[in-house]
Amino acid sequence: MKILVTNDDGIFAEGLWTLVKELRNIARVTVVAPDREQSAAGTAVTLWQPLKVRKVNPMVPEVETYAVEGTPSDSVMLALGNLVKGKVDLVISGINQGLNLGDDVHISGTVGAALQGYLHGFPSLAISTARGNSLYLDNAAKLAALFAPKIISSSLPSSLFLNINLPDLPLAEIGRAQITRLANESHINTVEEGHDGKRKYYWLVRQRQNKNTDNKTDIWAIEHGNISITPLSPNLSSKPSASILDNLCSDLLQELKSAQGRL
Repeated sequence: MKILVTNDDGIFAEGLWTLVKELRNIARVTVVAPDREQSAAGTAVTLWQPLKVRKVNPMVPEVETYAVEGTPSDSVMLALGNLVKGKVDLVISGINQGLNLGDDVHISGTVGAALQGYLHGFPSLAISTARGNSLYLDNAAKLAALFAPKIISSSLPSSLFLNINLPDLPLAEIGRAQITRLANESHINTVEEGHDGKRKYYWLVRQRQNKNTDNKTDIWAIEHGNISITPLSPNLSSKPSASILDNLCSDLLQELKSAQGRL
């Protein structure tokens, strides 16, 4: 099994290498990721200037690793079009330190990178945890490692594109792995003005407007201590393929807890 790993937090992000360390136990891994922070880059692609790539020393031994002076989408396109030799079985973007839920999926560089994998014909997933807390990155990494062989098995469609989010909780306190859809979440988008002594500057600020009450959405799942697994499509809002994924996810959390108990 061969897995391409990327992200939008940059080539040296803790979440990326926590993921790679776990995936190395089950697969050959190649990392191609932006050389710097690219959060909220969405699906942006660099068209009007050349892209520079450099090979870097990996933070996990024997993992071929490239840093791209471009966006997450650029990274995946370069990887699949040139840098990665041979067949890729799966594209994973993450682990993002910051949830990607509801409307925010549309501007997420993490999800945008996974989308490029999907558009190139590969099963792809984006995986994220709560921002600012690295305590539970291992949970997300182990979940990805459990999920990867299932995703590429013959029992599932090859066109899977999943957005996975984990709550900011110890594994023992997570309720279940839940198949969800994107919340139709509204935001208050405001512009704050400041001055640096020479000229004005502006901050774009997004704040959630209301509490989500739909128990089938990704935001509801996270707020109630569940893992959210959202099937996506290029329009980012298709209905979940529940009949295909429900059985897959029913025992997923128990497998994750059992795996932790064996460590």
